[in-house]
This record gives sequence, C-alpha cells and structure tokens, in this order.
Amino acid sequence: MTEFTVKRLSRFPVKGLSAEPLTSVTMSVAEGFPGDRIYGFARHNSGFDPQNPKPIPKDRFVVLLKEAALAGLHTRFDAQSQVLEIRESGKSRKFLMQSGQERSDAALFIHQVLGSADPEPPTFVSSEPHRFTDVSVVSPVMMIAVSVLNIASVKALSQQLNRDVHPARFRANVEIDGLAPFSELEFVGHTLIFGDVRMRILSRTKRCAATEVNPETAERDLRLPYLLNKHLGHTDMGVYAEVTTNGTVFVGQSGRLEI
Repeated sequence: MTEFTVKRLSRFPVKGLSAEPLTSVTMSVAEGFPGDRIYGFARHNSGFDPQNPKPIPKDRFVVLLKEAALAGLHTRFDAQSQVLEIRESGKSRKFLMQSGQERSDAALFIHQVLGSADPEPPTFVSSEPHRFTDVSVVSPVMMIAVSVLNIASVKALSQQLNRDVHPARFRANVEIDGLAPFSELEFVGHTLIFGDVRMRILSRTKRCAATEVNPETAERDLRLPYLLNKHLGHTDMGVYAEVTTNGTVFVGQSGRLEI
C-alpha cells in the first residue's frame, strides 16, 4: 500500500509543552513545520545564547525525557499575543511572555510544579527562525525537518505489546494512516506527496525515554525504546522529512508514497 490519509496535524510552539492541533498548514521549502518548537524553557546553564543561537541537546530543555510530570500540564501558547496559558490540577494561569517578569514567573511556576531538582528555574528562550527540534544538533536540514508518524505502525506495535499505545506519545507534526505498518521506515530517500506538497524522507526517528510517558496519566508506564528494540530490533517509530515543494496540507487529505 502506498496511499494514505492525513489524520492529524500538530505543532508544538513551546518545546516540551502541549500540542496545538491544526486543521491545515501551509508548508514552504526550507522553513520546516510553521510555528513548531520555536520557543523553549532552557535549563539553568543550558549554554543557549539567543544572540548567537546554536543547536543544543534536547536534555538541556525542560522536556518529557526528564520530567514525566510535564505531561500533566495542559498548555496553550498564542504566538501572536505571546500569552502562555498553563492549566494544572483544574487551575489555570496566564503569563504574558513579552514581559521579562512574567517570563520569569512562568519559568518559576513550571520549576515548582515539576519539583525540579535543578538549582535554578529555567529560562524562556527563542531565536526565530532557530528551532529546538530534537535533531537540530544533527544538521541545519534536520533542524527544520517535519516529523511524520504512520498510525498503522503504532497500531501494530500496540497489538504486539497487547496494550494500547497512544500516538500522542510520539509528538509528531503529521500523522498519516493507510500505509502498511512500518513500511515508512524502509523508504528513506523516497517522497511523501500531499497534493502540491512533497516531502523527502530524510531518516527514521529514533525514540528516547520521552515516549515512556503516558500522555494521559503523566506517568512512565511503558519502556517503549526497550520494547521497540525487543520486538522489532530497533528503536525507530516514524520518520523525519524535508519539505521540497510548497503547498497546503490538511486533515482528511489523501496522499501517496512515491517509490
């Protein structure tokens, strides 16, 4: 099977925080997924300099890799108004991130809610068009790569493990369904076509301990990297792709894998 349907589109404005669901997105060459991972809470002594931005490892940010409790925060960030809303335990707080004081307040709030062991709160950082993607340290092209997840692969893994694995664990930009399970992993170098948009598959996506966190309970309940390796002989789920032609992708759109 080489045809598929777009099931879900998501961007993550602030690295490590909640997804923003989209119904459509306009893609452009050399720009990556619009608005995705432009902001982040960098840890104390992360080494990131907004005036001279360079890629740094993902563990230097407040992310699920280290803080499972982060999944218990429900956030919404409006890039235009710069308002960050954080809902936790039924309560909501809003921070105007244009204000230096409120950026510090938001960072302190997250630091305290997570019970972070870091000696100081993180710092809210951005240096657009620099992106804080997990593979930004690999190359400039990978910094703007789009993460694509084949839902059939997730379903097949769920069946092998005999338990539900939610696609949200993998925090993908584009979720598709219709391809044969894990077939996407074999087509690095080939192209995914979404109407006018073409994306060349750059690499498989190797999974880390962040996927161990249940997005609904905020608990580490599934050793996914270990289980992937045990059952499949690798830790890959999904692929990274590079936009090679401009256009719009929308939920419900049909596409195909060019082989």
